[in-house]
Amino acid sequence: MKSQGFRDTGMIVRRPARSGVHAPTNLASLMRCLDGNRNVALPIRPQGAGSSATDCNLATSGTLIKTSGLDRIIRIDADNRTVTVEAGVRLGELIASLAEDGLELIGNFDQTERTLGGAIAAPCMGPGIGGRASMLSNQIVSMKVVTTGGKVMNVSNTQQHLLSAFRLSYGMLGIIYEVTMRVRPTTTFTASHRSMDIDTFATVLDRLASGNVGLKFYLMPYRNHVYLDLRHYDANTGNAYSTPWKIKDWGESTVLPNVFKSLNRVMPIPSVRYQLMDTLSATTHGLVNSKLLRNGNNAAAGGRHRRRKPGNLLYSTWCFPASDFSVVVKAYARFCRETFAHTAYRCDLPAVGYRIARDNSALLSPSFDEPLIALQTTSTQKRGWEGFALDLSEFAENWGGTPLFNQTLSTRDAYVSQTYGGRMDFFRKIRRQLDPDNRLLNPYLARYFQ
Repeated sequence: MKSQGFRDTGMIVRRPARSGVHAPTNLASLMRCLDGNRNVALPIRPQGAGSSATDCNLATSGTLIKTSGLDRIIRIDADNRTVTVEAGVRLGELIASLAEDGLELIGNFDQTERTLGGAIAAPCMGPGIGGRASMLSNQIVSMKVVTTGGKVMNVSNTQQHLLSAFRLSYGMLGIIYEVTMRVRPTTTFTASHRSMDIDTFATVLDRLASGNVGLKFYLMPYRNHVYLDLRHYDANTGNAYSTPWKIKDWGESTVLPNVFKSLNRVMPIPSVRYQLMDTLSATTHGLVNSKLLRNGNNAAAGGRHRRRKPGNLLYSTWCFPASDFSVVVKAYARFCRETFAHTAYRCDLPAVGYRIARDNSALLSPSFDEPLIALQTTSTQKRGWEGFALDLSEFAENWGGTPLFNQTLSTRDAYVSQTYGGRMDFFRKIRRQLDPDNRLLNPYLARYFQ
C-alpha cells in the first residue's frame, strides 16, 4: 500500500480542523458544545495539547473542542492523598502544584505538556517502579464526563466496568471534564546508569524486564549502543535535586532536536551528518546520564514543565511483550540498519524505551494481558518518514507489537482487531450505547470502532 493512502486517511500527516473550534472555559460552556439540540458540525472531537501522532483527536470536517481552557486545580487533599482537577490542566503544572504540598503523581511521565484529560483518555506511560505505576489512567478514582447529549455523568470506582471503559477511551464515550486521582508523598528513588552494546543489553534484559525496577533506555541502533536508566527505591537514597534532571531533559528534548534540524538543513553529506549526530547523541546521553544523575523523584524526573510539545518531532510508538524483547531489540536494530541501506532514510534521534507493567484497569489497555516494553521511534526528518513508518509497522506486526491509537502510525485495521480481540468488541458495544449517533467518532477512529 502506498503512503499516499495513509496521507488521505490522516494516519500520517495531521491536518487542522476546518468547520468549527470551541474552547470552553467552564462546565456550562462545555455542556452547550455537546447539546444535542444545537446545530453543531459532526463529528465532535475533544483535544487537549494536540500531542497525538495520529488523527485520533481531530475533526477535519466537524467540530473540535479544545479542553485546555478547563485548567483549574480544584482541590489537593493531602490527608486522603487525592487531587481533583479539571481535564485541561497540564501535567507539568499539576506536578509542580503537588510538589509544593510534598506530593507527586504515582509514576513518571515525560510528556508533561499534555493535558490531564488527554493523558487519561489516551495512553500516558512511563518507567514506573512497581506494578501500578506505569499508566497514568490507572490512578483515576472518579471522573465527571459530559455525554454526547450535553449531560453530566459521574463515573466512580464503584462502577469498575464503566470506569474501565472510560479510561483510555480516546474521547469516544464522552468528554472528560473533571477527575479525581490518587497521589502520594514525594518518594526518592536511586537512579543508576549503564552504557553497553545491544547484545549485552539483550542478555540482561530478561532479568530486568521481570524485576521490580523502573526501566528506561535510549537505543542507538546505528552505533550498536544502549544507554540504560534503572530506578529503584532504597531506604538510604539521599536527597533528590531537580537541576540535573532539568539539564538532562533540556539536552534530550530541546538541544539535540534543534541542533539536528539545523544539521539536516545545512549539511548535505549524509555520512558526515549522521556521524556527527550520533556523536552528539552519545556524548549527551553519556555525560548527563552517567555523571549527573544519582537520585530522583517523579516530580524532578518528569521532564520540563513546558506548555507546548516539542515542535516538528515525528514519532511512532509500538509496545512489545517484555518476555520477548531481548530478541526483538536485536531484530529492531537490524531492521533500522537494513532500512537505511535500502532507502537511505534513518531516524536521527535515539529510540526511547521503557517497561510497562501489566495493567488491566482500562478496557483498551495495551498491557492488559502482560508486561510490555514500549519503544518510541523519533526523528526530526520529515522527508522519507512516511515510508519508514510503513516499514516499521510491518516489522512490528511481524514481532507481535501492540499499537496505540494515538501514537502508532500506519497500522492495519485487521491487525488492530486481532491484537485487542474481544475487548475491542466489548468497547464497541459500550460506545454504541453511549454514542448511538456516532457524534464523537471521526473517520480515523471509525476505521477501528464503527
